[in-house]
Order: sequence, then C-alpha cells, then structure tokens
Amino acid sequence: MSNVATSTEALGAELLRVMLVDDHDLFRTGLRNLLEEQGVHIVAEAPDGSVALSLVRELAPDVVVMDLNMPGMNGIEATREITRLAPLTRVVVLTISDQDGDVMDAILAGACGYLMKDSSIQDLMQGIRAASLGESLISPHIASKVLQRIRASSVDAAGGITGAELSDRENEVLRLIANGKDNAEIARDLHISPKTVKNHISNILMKLQIENRIQAAVYAVRSGLV
Repeated sequence: MSNVATSTEALGAELLRVMLVDDHDLFRTGLRNLLEEQGVHIVAEAPDGSVALSLVRELAPDVVVMDLNMPGMNGIEATREITRLAPLTRVVVLTISDQDGDVMDAILAGACGYLMKDSSIQDLMQGIRAASLGESLISPHIASKVLQRIRASSVDAAGGITGAELSDRENEVLRLIANGKDNAEIARDLHISPKTVKNHISNILMKLQIENRIQAAVYAVRSGLV
C-alpha cells in the first residue's frame, strides 16, 4: 500500500513544471537535485527576475520558486510582472528574508507562498503543490508577522476593496483562512467537504477581486473579521 501511495505522490509531482529563480548557482543546483528527487520536473533556471520573466513567457511553468534579493530585476518586481502577464503561473517565494516589508511586498505582488530557505524539502513541496492548486502556504512565524503588520499598519493592504457582499458562510471561511487554517482544517471546523471549502474560497476571491488566500487574509484583518 505504501508503495502505491508513494508512486501516486511522485506522479502528481511529475506533472508539476517548476522553474527556479536564484542568483546563486550552487543553491539552484542543490535545490534542483532535491526537487528532482521528489519527482518534480524542473523546466528552467534563471539567475534574476528579467531572465525569469522571459522564460515564463516562453515556457509557462506551473510554479516559479523565486528568490527575492537578486541583481537587476528583483524577486518582488518579477513576481508582480509574472502575476500580471501569466496569471496561471504561480509564484512561491523562497528566501532568507523574514523582514515585514519583504513579506508584505511579495504577498501584494501576487506570491502564492512565502517560505524561508531553511524550510524542509517537505515544506517546500507542500508549498509548490498548494500554489499549483491556487492555494497558498507561508511559514507559520511569517504568517504571524504578516497579521501583526497588517493590524499595526494604517495602510489599506487589501488594495482598497470594500463593500464586498459575502455570505455568512463565506465570512466564516474567510475568518478561518485569516487564522491560518488550511482547506482540510476549515472543512473539519465547519463540518463541510473540502470541495465545498474550495468552492467557497473561489467565490470569495472572485467577489473580492483578489489573487489568492493570503490576500484574502489581509482583507479579513482589514475588515475586522479577525
């Protein structure tokens, strides 16, 4: 049974086309080897944001694993451009920076995940899979910093979106998203199916006109739901 499960996981990973963006060759090589051991198909590597943007246009990868601090076009700028030009390509930030400004800038640029470079390969795989499904994953202590920053800031990080008509159930789901719950946990808390949770999240994102659940969490805090 375990062999079947492992094979199924590997098959799912093989279907993921991933691009690595980092200005350190040795780090990219090591990361590529680790991800390929997990069955991920690495379609390209880039040393900076401008090269990454060109490759995204050409190859349309499912997920881009993006460093932030690079010469030339940095990861924030590249993430913003990729989100605008190739919305089906998801970006997961993988960086050494846990600075509030970098986290917020990456999220508002459209990143679907924010992980530290000391994360485990399992955490990174989880982040890549989540991003490929349109979901989000950020390191727990980063999530805490984001919410603290939003609460303390007077800047409208939700992009000025107000007055969205969400149902009571959608507000419940949004509140749980902002509290860091994943889809399975939300389903358990509300006694509904994971598929129903996904449908609610899709409706929330559409109504709020935002890209991902991290931005939804920002909106929830701004709106006083948490």
